[in-house]
Amino acid sequence: MTPEFTLDAVHRYAFRFSQADVIDFARVTGDNNPLHLDADFAAQTPFKRPIIHGMLGASIFTKVLGTEFPGYGSVYLGQTLEFLRPMFVETDYEATFTVKSINLDKHTAEILGEIRDVQTNKVTTKGIATLMHREKI
Repeated sequence: MTPEFTLDAVHRYAFRFSQADVIDFARVTGDNNPLHLDADFAAQTPFKRPIIHGMLGASIFTKVLGTEFPGYGSVYLGQTLEFLRPMFVETDYEATFTVKSINLDKHTAEILGEIRDVQTNKVTTKGIATLMHREKI
């Protein structure tokens, strides 16, 4: 187990999405809900403007867990998700990852991921990832 990947270890990742990212995600997934793509439609909703697909926001979890913490070689075994607040384009967010449990025999860990709006400090998305990594766990 690497020293930086221990129980209660924390990793942070800052990010933002553009409208082009939302359009690309809609194209790849086929989710062309006007709530994400049409400002006039979204203006008539409680959000008043287009929101990011929840799964696009949550994709930060797989990006970070697969490439940074614990990193390359991670195998996703499971993920829970809660979408607590909408996310918007051109807004600064920070994802925080906290190791909640480690099973050294199975080389697995449970990691709490939380996405916060940097300006409001409110959590938009959270969930527990279960990962396996033979070299780092």
